[in-house]
Amino acid sequence: MKGKIILMLHAHLPYVNHPDHPYFLEENWLFEAITETYIPLLMAFERLRDENVPFGITVSVSPPLIEMMADRTLMDKYKRHLQSLIELAKKEVSLTKNEEPLKHKMALKYLEDFESYLSFFERYGNLINAFKESAKDGNVQLITCNATHGFLPLMKVNPRAVHAQIAIGVKAFEERFKMHPNGMWLAESGYYPGLDNELADQNLKFFFVDSHALWYADIPPHYDVYRPVMTPSGVFVFARDPESSEQIWSAQLGYPGDWNYREFYRDIGFDRPFDYVRPYIDPSGVRTNTGIKYHKITGNVSLGDKELYDPDVGIQIALRHAKDFAQKKALQIKRLKDQMGIDPVIVAPFDAELFGHWWYEGPKFLEFFLKESSGSEIFETSTPDRVINSIDEVQILTPAQSSWGANGYNETWINGSNDWIYPHLHEAESRMTELANEYYHTSDPLYIRALNMCARELLLAESSDWAFIMTTGTSVEYAVNRTNTHLSRFLEIYDAIKSHNIDERSIELYEWLDPIFPYVDYRVYA
Repeated sequence: MKGKIILMLHAHLPYVNHPDHPYFLEENWLFEAITETYIPLLMAFERLRDENVPFGITVSVSPPLIEMMADRTLMDKYKRHLQSLIELAKKEVSLTKNEEPLKHKMALKYLEDFESYLSFFERYGNLINAFKESAKDGNVQLITCNATHGFLPLMKVNPRAVHAQIAIGVKAFEERFKMHPNGMWLAESGYYPGLDNELADQNLKFFFVDSHALWYADIPPHYDVYRPVMTPSGVFVFARDPESSEQIWSAQLGYPGDWNYREFYRDIGFDRPFDYVRPYIDPSGVRTNTGIKYHKITGNVSLGDKELYDPDVGIQIALRHAKDFAQKKALQIKRLKDQMGIDPVIVAPFDAELFGHWWYEGPKFLEFFLKESSGSEIFETSTPDRVINSIDEVQILTPAQSSWGANGYNETWINGSNDWIYPHLHEAESRMTELANEYYHTSDPLYIRALNMCARELLLAESSDWAFIMTTGTSVEYAVNRTNTHLSRFLEIYDAIKSHNIDERSIELYEWLDPIFPYVDYRVYA
């Protein structure tokens, strides 16, 4: 028998879709993630499969991300974005011939990569098809997340709102992937006792929590966080291994901070002359990242003093780090097995966007690690389904309320910068339940459209991303505006329904502006 390592990548972005604008700055969050994270990861999975490398990895694809990938208008914008990047890379290849050789080398790599990404994207038509293909052989397990990444511990005052988040999260996955998800990543890993009952009701077999959810459970976990446990409702729980997280996440000790890796914060969108980059940045003239970067982290120096990046060195370091991580996991598993007398299960969850977007070499690191692990006699990379199927005995306990946010509980999502949103959200949640009950049996098509639109606006307002952005202080104006906009639209439609004065043109407009979950049924709130 071998120890098991469950790598869990949480792929999520807030729902940003502005069909009323040919270009919208925040849509670049999605375009960058597709180009720098999702396609490189999917291509890595494809290479491993083609090389017959056995591996296991879990990817939670959040419903907002699923819906954006399914939106044809948004994906047409992405394709134009990628074609624009290819055009810019070609200019860079020409321009850097007369500059430093390392710049030219990197410009050639960007052009080659961008063209291969476009080819990959066109081959599958959309990334939903690519994710489905990656999961066919069982090496990649796809799971879902709650509907709009609402932070559930702060929604429990309205149980029907929690129910809707869970049920629609499952529905979104089933609608787009045409299969049932066995597990769920709870947004921000936010759990509270009793939430597992909702998961069981949706036929979900497992979810993930942070370490302290088990450390402070109602019963001490017999194997610490190194074996899954089961809640009284019969749902398996996998808890994060803090050791694995520190080796990758830690700003001081983590692999991504190596000085030979590519620097994220220096980009030609700011380095090149304005007239040169103008066609490739925000049309308003605000300089933005293009994704083309030539420098390495170098050390604790200013951006202007960064040295040039060598992609060959970066790949060598990623391979060295992957081997080191595999060795550390083998030693950890040996130690734990000696202590526990049973094969440990190590859970290492990360935001998917760390790999590629923030850590340029991250997808190669993962590919190297999975390949290195396939030859290990001590451990294997696995998936929750495989682990559950191999377990004969399991401890039953109730995890503690927890999250993986700063200090482990709720403060990232409720503090002085964002606490104003919750009275409004809770009032809207109560009103949504009121509407669902009152109009449960209506057969009027216009009322049904209006009620479904109310549900969409509420769900979009509940996204934990807006509270998170207000806490971090980045794009705060956008986050505040999104919260207010969705609540305002909700109240407008609510009043129209209650006064029997629904304007079909307004409903049609909002269906176009916020087309998420076209299959939603407002009765989920009843």
